[in-house]
Amino acid sequence: MGGVITVRPFAPVDVPGAVVLEESAGFGTWSEKVFLDELAAENRIYLVADDGNRLAGFGGVMIVGEEAHVTNLLVARERRRQGLAGRLLGELVRRAVECGARHLTLEVRSGNAAARALYGKLGLVPVGVRRGYYGDDDALILWAHDIDRAEFLEGLA
Repeated sequence: MGGVITVRPFAPVDVPGAVVLEESAGFGTWSEKVFLDELAAENRIYLVADDGNRLAGFGGVMIVGEEAHVTNLLVARERRRQGLAGRLLGELVRRAVECGARHLTLEVRSGNAAARALYGKLGLVPVGVRRGYYGDDDALILWAHDIDRAEFLEGLA
């Protein structure tokens, strides 16, 4: 199953593995071109969790002014429930705050109880619903404000 997990910047060489990871999770929504376009775009932060053999997960944020929007966060099935999603999200938030972000938003499948629990634990609260956003599921819109506060950042650890 691989060795120690390293969180590092997402590089173009990671794109094929990210596409496979999305497809194995049943999403398959981003093509290689979309990933490459995102990696080249300004105001983006993308990270991967690498176990030495393959990608164990990845995530990204887009920063617009003082807002950081999580574009995606995915962990391989066999690596779930090991704290990796929280670790990736925590590092993304810390880097977003370094870039001037003060607020965080994301969409999550309404039926994804594990992700909703993680986001709730980190202080994100639901503020709306996008009906049919995922085709087969609604998206809950979550927000956290003042993510640059010491208390919020300490809660990510």
